[in-house]
Amino acid sequence: MEDAQKWIDKGIDFVVEFGPKIIGAILIYIIGSWIIKKLMKVLRKVMAKGSYDQSLQKFLVNLVSWALKIFLVIMVISTLGVETTSLAAVIAAAGLAIGLALQGSLGNFAGGVLIMIFKPYKIGDLIEAQDVLGVVKDIQIFTTKLTTPENKLAIVPNGAMANGNIINYTAEGKIRVDTVIGVGYDEDIKKTKDVLMEVLTSNPKVLSDPAPSVNVMELADSSVNFAVRPFCKPEDYWDVYFATYEGSKLALDKAGIEIPYPHSVEIHKAED
Repeated sequence: MEDAQKWIDKGIDFVVEFGPKIIGAILIYIIGSWIIKKLMKVLRKVMAKGSYDQSLQKFLVNLVSWALKIFLVIMVISTLGVETTSLAAVIAAAGLAIGLALQGSLGNFAGGVLIMIFKPYKIGDLIEAQDVLGVVKDIQIFTTKLTTPENKLAIVPNGAMANGNIINYTAEGKIRVDTVIGVGYDEDIKKTKDVLMEVLTSNPKVLSDPAPSVNVMELADSSVNFAVRPFCKPEDYWDVYFATYEGSKLALDKAGIEIPYPHSVEIHKAED
């Protein structure tokens, strides 16, 4: 009975000493989380009214959100009775250890900052980087998310993005679509060029400036190949690409111009 009473007394002393601190820490965490959500909502509205770049908005919101959450955790720990001076020393030591272990992540963070400063691309741009082609869906603190033409989500580290080659197909507002159409050697070159040019100029998604072009590209083994090159807006690239091939086939057939293809030859052995 004495041992039981001793444990009960210790439990009461613990509740009396640490109970208010624990309750206070819980309240600080709940209220702090609510305040952070409200602040993030206000920050988004302010940045939206200020016409900030969408990529910069998301990046700064993520950065400020993480900073406030870390500050909140420090406040909660401090409320529990941990001295802030010793806590700062522990955080500094842990930060050094984590920094050494996560050098790649820090590089990705630095890459994200560089992307925000120099803006090689923004959300909605069609880019090619790190052997990935896609539309920029989101730029986060450590990674950039791309949606590929196959509607796959590609997540590329910002460190690699900042230090590698980037081709931005959207930056200039216009993109050239390169297609190759081959016709037979017996066909009239001028007539073929006129037919192919009509295919391009009749497509409303093909831009008139820069003007589309049709030129003899190659005298191949079995065909005369034409470089058919329309310009369009980046978002219309695939529509123009497929329409050019389909429209060229239909127009050449209608004009009686042959598109050569391999013919199989049957050899019949003479019967004795």
